[in-house]
Amino acid sequence: MTDDQERLRRWRLVLGGGDDGTGAGLSGTDKRLDNALSALYDAPEPDEEPDRRRTGGLGGSAPRVARWLGDIRTYFPSSVVQVMQRDAVERLGITRMLLEPELLAAVEPDVHLLGTLLTLNDVIPEETKQTARDVVGQVVGKLEHRLAERTRSAVRGAIDRATRVHRPRHGDIDWDRTIRANLRHYSAELGTIIPDRLIGYGRRERVVHRDVILAVDQSGSMAESVVYASLFAAVLASMRSLRTSLVVFDTQVVDLTELLDDPVEVLFGTQLGGGTDINRALAYTQTLITRPLDTLLILITDLHEGGARDQFLRRVHALVDSGIQLVCLLALGDSGTPSYDHDNAAALHELGVPAFACTPDLFPDLMAAAIKREDLTHWAQRNY
Repeated sequence: MTDDQERLRRWRLVLGGGDDGTGAGLSGTDKRLDNALSALYDAPEPDEEPDRRRTGGLGGSAPRVARWLGDIRTYFPSSVVQVMQRDAVERLGITRMLLEPELLAAVEPDVHLLGTLLTLNDVIPEETKQTARDVVGQVVGKLEHRLAERTRSAVRGAIDRATRVHRPRHGDIDWDRTIRANLRHYSAELGTIIPDRLIGYGRRERVVHRDVILAVDQSGSMAESVVYASLFAAVLASMRSLRTSLVVFDTQVVDLTELLDDPVEVLFGTQLGGGTDINRALAYTQTLITRPLDTLLILITDLHEGGARDQFLRRVHALVDSGIQLVCLLALGDSGTPSYDHDNAAALHELGVPAFACTPDLFPDLMAAAIKREDLTHWAQRNY
């Protein structure tokens, strides 16, 4: 194929339709690939006027949807398949592929599709529930593989540094740091270092060093954040040096702490959608705080408060005055700049509470910085 022919072929696939002006025809794999694209992107959107609608679409046939899901997995890489699946749900309203076992089993699991699935939790037929759990389990497994050990390592390292002592027992001496801190005391005559101070670790595994509370907004716009926050809460709960609580809220508050040994159960315990009452959620978290100076409260919300704003801000002020460490994450995900209430974010800043979005890959570093009691506003400025 000449360069000109290849260029026309690519334009034909981009533009779609036989009257696109390229004069190029398609056959074989290209034609099947074009059909898969046309079924989605040449189909009418729900709010499109009738006289502007084009042909195409997946129709109401479950077998046709199943074939389409198989086709896109054949012709496109996983990352593109995930985008097309999201577009199918959003553009065509094909929630049926999340409600029927054979269709749900054919999807490419990803965080965004998982969020959509969780919003349908109450309407998933009984025969589909196990398939839904399998899909959620696949996503959780991938995320744990990517993020869990890094989170544990970052938090352990921060606790180690935060609990170092200078009169350690022999078994608690950090020999590497002790030697480096005492190099100037090397004795040539003895051929060794004579340390004037020892650096060691506290007995960190036998005590809880920090109480961590994640309060997560489960309104519909926060689906991705709910997924990641649930995973991180489960990881943090597995560490004996932390006491971790997970609270999710909309206009009601649900404590999911008892489910943290199984992140899949945590996710099915959420109820995405509904309004937002941050003030009520913070009122509940106050009942969990027994050691303010050793408590880190991570509020994950876009700050679109539907409750009493003045009470919400007064409660934040009280929490800060009590000595807890409070940070607001406007989003916890990979979807770019979030939509959030700028006035409430500014109000939190005035109260000394940093408010910023955080990606999952940076969350372990955020936890480490918080445990070391770094200024999280400056941390965010360095990392974003």
